[in-house]
Amino acid sequence: MAVLVEGISVIVRLDRVAEKYPNGRDAFFGDVPNSTLCHDEKIARAGFLSPREVKDYIELLESRGLVFLEEGRATDVAVVDQQRGISVPCDWLEFGRIPFGETGEKVGVCWLFEGPRKGHGLHFEGKSMSFAVPIGWEYEGSLSAEFAFVPTKSRN
Repeated sequence: MAVLVEGISVIVRLDRVAEKYPNGRDAFFGDVPNSTLCHDEKIARAGFLSPREVKDYIELLESRGLVFLEEGRATDVAVVDQQRGISVPCDWLEFGRIPFGETGEKVGVCWLFEGPRKGHGLHFEGKSMSFAVPIGWEYEGSLSAEFAFVPTKSRN
């Protein structure tokens, strides 16, 4: 299984939450600062719209014992951009856009994958994949359906 990626997503390994987070998963889930939480059995995702929100949330996670970066690599936590993918090298996470619904629109998703990587492309177990979404999420009206990048105007 996988989790939805929209906006800027913070992905957290749930095995590390169980090992390190004070009071475990329930406390971790309670600390998510918005209604974008979704998870499968291995990872959890919270989504944000600004880098500042991501920074604040990662600082909270680190204050609870999780590690974002170690030697330039994502350790317990990763940041994934809806358009660009995983922000730093990460040995345990995959990102891809997969078809969704009857019309085949694509959505960004992440999943835990620690197996051998053979060549380029997506690595996952099985031939199909389902993914978790936040409670109440619908494709229509979502960032996946309506994403538009608006570049900053250059200043002279």
